[in-house]
Amino acid sequence: MAQHSFWKGYLKLSLVTCPVAMMPATSEAEKVRFHTLNRATGNRVEGIYVDSGSGKPVEDDDQVRGYERGPDDYVMLEDDELRSVALESTRTIDIEMFAPADSVEWIWYDRPHFLMPDDPVGEEAFAVIREAMAATGTVGLSRLVLYRRERPVMLEPRGRGIVVWTLHYADELRRPEDYFEGIDGDVEPDLVKLVGRLIDRRTRDWDGALVHDPMQDELRALIEAKKKHRRTPKAKKGAEQETPTNVVNIMDALKSSLAAETKGRGKGR
Repeated sequence: MAQHSFWKGYLKLSLVTCPVAMMPATSEAEKVRFHTLNRATGNRVEGIYVDSGSGKPVEDDDQVRGYERGPDDYVMLEDDELRSVALESTRTIDIEMFAPADSVEWIWYDRPHFLMPDDPVGEEAFAVIREAMAATGTVGLSRLVLYRRERPVMLEPRGRGIVVWTLHYADELRRPEDYFEGIDGDVEPDLVKLVGRLIDRRTRDWDGALVHDPMQDELRALIEAKKKHRRTPKAKKGAEQETPTNVVNIMDALKSSLAAETKGRGKGR
């Protein structure tokens, strides 16, 4: 069982309930993080809220949320008023309905989380819900307060556990048709075959190392150099202005690409 779960509560389906724990499936703990400092003193810079009219700092107790209904005209909403429209429970994943697993398109997916039973007594109920979804090819749909906001969530069986995906709301999504409809869909079959050959030569088995972030390594090396007062590399000049040259003849460019890759493979042997 994973320790230090960031969320604990209950998984509920009708009258079946079991205690569960949840952890984000992704982490940025290993990322290099920076603070903003005062160059002159080396002290951290702190952010404060100030009144836009008087310029004076506003204490925490005097801060209130506001909805803009016009220029410099706001409706104030107190915390207890906001809580009145929130979910009654922030600790129960009540599965309200199910949907075919393949009917939820990728664009709805937001953040993945691992859900697991939090008590040996509840493992059977958890397993029954999980296996029933797997057997029927469905995912569960519910709502939950996460990251200080009520969110729709989808429960997907995965191995011995369940993956809980936060989903986007419908009004957060843009229609792909608005951006893709004007793209010319006609292509020459011979060009497709040539690109297919390039794809075949560059196809590898999936490995997490394929999405390694090299910039993190460069940042850590830079930080170590600064710690030891070594010379640091200079910024690369003009890199941001580099743009590929226009391809006049796609067929010639693809043939040259294949020839270059064949030559490169020969040298690597």
